[in-house]
Order: sequence, then structure tokens, then C-alpha cells
Amino acid sequence: MSEEPVPDATLAQVVRDESGLIVAALYRRIGDFDVAEEAVQEAVTAALSSWRRDGIPANPGAWLALTARRRAVDRLRRSVREEKAVASLSFADSRAALLAESDADPAGRLTENGASADGADERIPMLFGCCHPALAVEAQLALMLRAVVGLTTAQIARAFLVPEATLAQRLVRAKRKIAAVGIEFAVPTGSERAGRLDAVLTAIYLTYNAGYLSPEDPGLADDAVWLAELVARSLPEEPEAWGLLALVTGLSARARTRWDDGGGLVLLAEQDRQRWDRVALARAEDHLQRSAAFRRPGRFQLEAAIAACHADAARWEDTDWLQILTLYDLLLTHDPSPVVRLNHAIALAQVRGPAPALDELDALADRLAGYHLLHATRAQLLDQLGDHEAARSANRRALELTDNPVEQHLLQSRIDRLGR
Repeated sequence: MSEEPVPDATLAQVVRDESGLIVAALYRRIGDFDVAEEAVQEAVTAALSSWRRDGIPANPGAWLALTARRRAVDRLRRSVREEKAVASLSFADSRAALLAESDADPAGRLTENGASADGADERIPMLFGCCHPALAVEAQLALMLRAVVGLTTAQIARAFLVPEATLAQRLVRAKRKIAAVGIEFAVPTGSERAGRLDAVLTAIYLTYNAGYLSPEDPGLADDAVWLAELVARSLPEEPEAWGLLALVTGLSARARTRWDDGGGLVLLAEQDRQRWDRVALARAEDHLQRSAAFRRPGRFQLEAAIAACHADAARWEDTDWLQILTLYDLLLTHDPSPVVRLNHAIALAQVRGPAPALDELDALADRLAGYHLLHATRAQLLDQLGDHEAARSANRRALELTDNPVEQHLLQSRIDRLGR
């Protein structure tokens, strides 16, 4: 083992690579997702403590697998003691014995390289199970990040700005629902697949956005890019999976310019484009071209195309806003949601001016009354039209509606500027 302190980024990569495979293998062995997921979570927590102190072992996957097996055995044996029904005794005891027999396997072959009999990555069925429509979106995100990525409850709670106890209860309720509803961990087929895949991709994108606005926890965005690539490589005939990968890869290319030295948010118009990661942008373009080759456009492909338009402009002033507005027109045919209409209005302001864009926002006022970005955008347009008092009021409302410290700082600076 290494005697040097292990960087957290290295620990996160190892956990990300191994934990989801071990959850899948344990679940396949014992048939209890709750026990499998909790056992691996306990193993991950132990690993983070031990490996920070002692270094990463030569075979971290085997270390995690062995520790998780032992924790699962403990949980199953505890359930034997706690549940008095004979049927429960016999079933739990047999599963505990099965796992205990595998304890002598030092190579950690329980993971079997994370593949099922047909060679597919078993983390993909888990992703579909965690993102089942019977579960609330917040629960989907938490389950996905715990079971597939290996983040701890504390890490997820911090990333989404919720108390750890609240997040823990959310996970408990979600796993109870999985058992009650009988949610299967399988990749859907036929007509059901497209909708369920969209739910998985949406959960990954929401995860990316949470990391995108967190200078203290950029690793969450990295986790989302990793998940997007996992899905795209595992489901190579799904153009929307490649579209999402193109989108988050392209957005990540701007990461080094998104924050100033004080941790403040730097908006796209003010970023130093010379510092964008051109290698990542080239990868994003390749992913986008791969998705376009299927000739089955979807919302993530169109959003990736919009991001590519921004990346193609050497300066903010060179942005092809007419093309972006056209892409938003197309996107609205796939996703007519109020948030997309809000972004359409922002592009419209660049092409036709603030007044028609403000009219479009006013039409969204009822549906997005509690969404801070509606009010922040409205403030910008009102400011351009010279109505500074109304702009200040709209910024104040946006400030009331966001919990993100970075956004709060930006909005407060706008309010202060308008007050002068």
C-alpha cells in the first residue's frame, strides 16, 4: 500500500469504477437490493476511511467486494435474529450461508467483471431500476448516485443542499417502494424503452447540473459524465444516449473558466474561450456526429447541438443566435416544457430584442412562478429596456427562490448594481 496521502479524486474514481459492479453482483446473488446496496455503502464508507489513512490496496475491487460480502452476511444474520417467522429464518439464513461460503475468495470474483451471462454491464439494469417512474425524481437521483456511483449519503446530501437525515429518509422510502411495487432491475424492451431511457438520461443530466453549479463539489459533474459514457457505451444504438454524452462533455470543456478566483460564477458571455478544453470539445463533436448518424433526433441531441453552436463562436459577439433560435424551435417539438420555452425566449432576445422575449416570458409566468431563473431572466430583459426598478424587483424574487450560494451571490450583485 502507498504511504502517501491519497487524493480524494483518486478515491472517487476507484469507488466509481468498483461499487456499482459489486452492488449488482451481490443483488444477483441474494436477490435483495436493499441488503446489497446498504452492504456496499458500508464498505465504501469503510474504504474511504481506511484508504485515506493507509493508501489504496493493490486490488481495491476485491477489498470492497470482500468487505461488502461480510456486511451483507451480518445484515442477513441480523434479520434472522430479528424476524421470528420460520420462512424468514430459513430464507435469510440460506442467503447468509451462501455469501459466507464466498468469503474465502480473495480475488473478489463475486463481481465477475460486472457482466451478466450475455456480457452486458449489470450497472445498466440497475440504472433503469433506480430511475423507475414509480419513484420520485429526487429519490431516483439519490439511489442512482449511491448504488451505481458509490457516493455516500453525506456526499449526496451536500451536493443537493439537503440535510443528511432528509436524504437518508428519501433513500429508505425509495427502497421500500422498490420492494412494494416489485420494481425490476432490467433494461426495458419495445415501446417502453424510449420513455424509460429518457428518465435515466434526465436523471444523469440533473446530476450534472447540480455539479455544474457547485464550485466546491465539481466531482458530481464528473460522475454524471462518467454515467453518461457508461450508458452510451453500453447502449451504442441509442442516439439520445450519445446526445447526452455530447452535451455534458461539451459543457465540461468550459469547466476551468466557469469560476473566478473567488469562487464566483463567470457567465458564458464573459468566459475566456481560449482556456476551453479543445480536446473535450472535439470529443463532444464526435459524440454528436455519432448520434446524428442515426437520423432520430431527440432533445439531448438538440441541446448538444446548441452547446456546440456556443463552442464554435470565438467570441460571444460571434455567436450564431439565429441558428440557436432555430434549434430551440426544433427542440420545442420534442420538449415543449416551460423551461425550454424560457431558453427559447433568451435566444429570441438575442435575435429580435428584449421586448418580444419579455412577452414570451410573461406567457410563462403562471407555470414558472416558483422558478428562480424565470425571474432572473426577466430582470435582465427589463434592465435592457431601462426599467431598472422592475428589474431590481425581479432579481429580488429570483434571490428568494434559489438556495444555491453561487446564484445567490450573482443575483445580489445585480441587485446592488441596479440600486446605484
